[in-house]
Amino acid sequence: MSCCATKPLAVALLTLLASHAPSLAQNAAANWPDRPVRLIVPFPAGSATDVVSRLMAQKLNARLGQQFVVENRAGASGSIGVDIVAKAAPDGYTMGLITASTHALAPALGAKLPYDTGKDFKPVSMIFDAPYALVLYPGIPVQSIADLVALAKTKPGVLNYGSAGLASLAHLAGALFATQTGISLTHVPYRSSAQSSIDMITGRLDMQFATLAPTLANILDGKLRALATTGTKRVSALPNVPTMIEAGVPDYDVSLWAAYAMPAGTPDEIVAKLNAEMRAILNDAETIEALQKQGFEPLPGPPDLVAKRIQNETEKWRSLVAKTGLKAE
Repeated sequence: MSCCATKPLAVALLTLLASHAPSLAQNAAANWPDRPVRLIVPFPAGSATDVVSRLMAQKLNARLGQQFVVENRAGASGSIGVDIVAKAAPDGYTMGLITASTHALAPALGAKLPYDTGKDFKPVSMIFDAPYALVLYPGIPVQSIADLVALAKTKPGVLNYGSAGLASLAHLAGALFATQTGISLTHVPYRSSAQSSIDMITGRLDMQFATLAPTLANILDGKLRALATTGTKRVSALPNVPTMIEAGVPDYDVSLWAAYAMPAGTPDEIVAKLNAEMRAILNDAETIEALQKQGFEPLPGPPDLVAKRIQNETEKWRSLVAKTGLKAE
């Protein structure tokens, strides 16, 4: 057969394959998953995000009839595990946890990342919001955010706040608060929030933007005073504590959120199927209770919600970095 004769045949075959491409993708999604799925957690076993991911994996196992296997790949502030997700085959059998730190804060700080947060991932679903609580040593004579701002303006740079390290999200939460209220605070980096909590209880540290789960007992016991939480809604564990916005700091919204993503190129049908399952799980009363015990607020929604959150927060932190000159460690 001549080369000229083969050309129409080749074109016909390509046309036939193209016409069947949507149905092939739909069949793949209908049969997905037909083998175990890796769930990469870029933080250590036993961490709060690991606990949540194991709960989600257990629920997905039950709903989809396949194992979702949690793999802890910690290191480099989460970028090692996240990079594994970015470079995995886009076949629906690798997904991973991403956070405000890995996908908004790190790029805003100009960190050299082995992945592109916008191009290398396909968002699946938000999982939770984890607002901080602004907590103080009870000996400081303030009862509200307005009181704190007024006191800080009489003592520029005298009041201090702790965080888990330079350029951590809690550090930037404090810097954003100071910038938006026109006050000056001194940042004190710690190796762990446990040590900073001890120093606050004993009066060696004035305040910090604290994660709720390890801090809640000290708040309820009166060892620490909570002035506000940092999300857009009040947290279930502290219903009488106002948000920063309610307390008079406009547009203040800082949360250590988490979401799941798959490698770019993963079929839309698989992502849609997984998103629907996650929404059902996150609306389940048992899941809601388990997350709220960790200080997390469930956040079901479409994949677009993840993409918008990444874009908006990267721009917010990039603006703050430009104003303050903060840099990654």
